[in-house]
Amino acid sequence: MEENEATSNLIHAQPQTTNLPNFFLSVRLKYVKLGYHYLISNALYFFLIPLLVVVLTHLSTLTVDDFIQLRENLRFNLVTVILCSVSIVVTCTIYLMSCPRKVYLVDFACYKPEPALMCSREFYTEIVKRTGKFTEESIAFKKKILERSGVGQMTYGPEGLMQVPHKRSMADARKETETVIIGAIDELLAKTGVKPRDIGILVVNSSLFNPTPSLSAMVVNRYKLRGNILSFNLGGMGCSAGIISIDLAKQLLQVHPNSYALVVSTENITYNWYEGNERSMLVTNCLFRVGGAAILLSNRSSDRRRSKYQLVHTIRTHKGADDKCYNCVTQKRR
Repeated sequence: MEENEATSNLIHAQPQTTNLPNFFLSVRLKYVKLGYHYLISNALYFFLIPLLVVVLTHLSTLTVDDFIQLRENLRFNLVTVILCSVSIVVTCTIYLMSCPRKVYLVDFACYKPEPALMCSREFYTEIVKRTGKFTEESIAFKKKILERSGVGQMTYGPEGLMQVPHKRSMADARKETETVIIGAIDELLAKTGVKPRDIGILVVNSSLFNPTPSLSAMVVNRYKLRGNILSFNLGGMGCSAGIISIDLAKQLLQVHPNSYALVVSTENITYNWYEGNERSMLVTNCLFRVGGAAILLSNRSSDRRRSKYQLVHTIRTHKGADDKCYNCVTQKRR
């Protein structure tokens, strides 16, 4: 799912076509990008290694008397010693400043709702039938999607949709999202021991639900984050928003040393539940559940030992210029 413009309350997924992309070209382009990134990241090594080999080769031809003579020359040539020292310091400084900062995933936390909100496939089907808004064909289609998608028996549904009639107000949707976000962040802070005031970057993404005040503003207010925090709220970007959030946080950590970045990814189905019978729009009713994750990234070298992972590569190919990709998921009014 590519990022798209969000315009209303219902999701529309275009049916698949037979015009599939050239898989082999995509794979080749991927490795070209990885190779280019590797070449740029290690350009200094490729330059210094041949130079070091030449220097070592030349030094191997020198005798002990040559080294003694060189030492005597340097002793009486203070200017040469100073220039060499300054050159080494400048070279090391430029190298350290040009190297990309290492980004670590310190830890993460996934929100788990209370047991009362557990939604098995049978319970979901019963709720769908009780609404009285779906045809027998739509109900059968939903059951088929549930069976083939791999949705388990221990998923969780939003409180507003677990009852009939459904409660789908803005307040109910906001309560669902805030509960998920706060639950995930609380667990993450408890696991890492990081104080909210230490967080310098915040990225929150929710494609379908974008209230005002924004979800990122809600996090800032809830945890009283510092006034100079870099706060971003991403919406309308589909399933790719989670990866885009990580990439954005990584780019910001490259220019803000000694920082923590908090990335929160969630979605909301309460406000976007579809009550019609168009098949392409019924898919999200089957797949979306209650859930979210909070991730703490860091560029501090002191966090290297306790981090779970190191973020090495992020590659993003934007397909929004293609009309088929742009229109693959849209929202529209009923």
